[in-house]
Amino acid sequence: MNILIVGGAGYIGSHAARLLAELGHKPVIFDNLSTGHKETVREFQFIKGDLRKPADIKKALKSCSIDAVMHFSALALVGESMEKPALYYENNITGGLNLLNAMIEAGVKKIIFSSSAAVYGIPKKVPVEENHPLNPINPYGNTKLGFERILEDYRNAYGIGFTALRYFNAAGASLDAGIGENHPVETHLIPRAILSAMGKLKDFCIFGTDYPTKDGTCVRDYVHVLDLAQAHILALEKLKLGRGAVYNLGSEKGFSVKEVVDLTQEVTGRKIKARYGRRRPGDPPVLVASSKKIKKELGWNPAYSDLKTIITTAYNWHMSDDYRLED
Repeated sequence: MNILIVGGAGYIGSHAARLLAELGHKPVIFDNLSTGHKETVREFQFIKGDLRKPADIKKALKSCSIDAVMHFSALALVGESMEKPALYYENNITGGLNLLNAMIEAGVKKIIFSSSAAVYGIPKKVPVEENHPLNPINPYGNTKLGFERILEDYRNAYGIGFTALRYFNAAGASLDAGIGENHPVETHLIPRAILSAMGKLKDFCIFGTDYPTKDGTCVRDYVHVLDLAQAHILALEKLKLGRGAVYNLGSEKGFSVKEVVDLTQEVTGRKIKARYGRRRPGDPPVLVASSKKIKKELGWNPAYSDLKTIITTAYNWHMSDDYRLED
């Protein structure tokens, strides 16, 4: 199949592209390179374009005989979404609508959407199942939930089949250290801890030490990027057979911030100098997935999502020649 990977030069999209190619599919990368890196997908057909420009995505879909779309393109910084909601709605909603409308025009009827655990807000029950109440607490989460609802309407009206995958905390890197997480502004805990251990991050802060958890810091569910990529392949195969669904993607295990820091020190053999700050508004004490649904329905079996493997692969990536820290 010819798969258009929107946002394919980004962190998760580039891993999905590699796996698709290994399985005999043809990935076509569509990215505006605002946060992605062209060198991570240099072996694939690349189209530079922006979802906010309808002509760009229409041209890409019409010129490549696309069978299905994987949509990874989104702005995803919670804090920034609070400060610049207009930017997030323009990119994540308007851009998404441009994509769907171009798909209808090109006769492409299948899409896999990268959603987020942010659609749940602060969980009332952990582990979080897909039928948990949906109550986002920031514009980023609102855009993810909003686009899920748009997909439902487009399926009903125009016959577009979709699967939405709600990520928890994506982390890790490819086993060969060839590609990994490399954001212009790094906000995620594991790469920040690694960069701090390497002496490349001057200010490493643990936000909140008074949560009702075993050590007072937030607990999160980390899932390896390779396992996320595998879930996309399974979702694609299922979507070929009929209607899609909504699935959580997590390891179903929770680790506190302090546990992540301690294990990062063990893996790297280096000391992390952390300071302690106040809680960030809206951070749930515990956020852990139930992934029973996707395991049962699609046979998803995470192979790399133990925390030590996640941190080790991420560290190997940061130590590799391919990684370049962007100031």
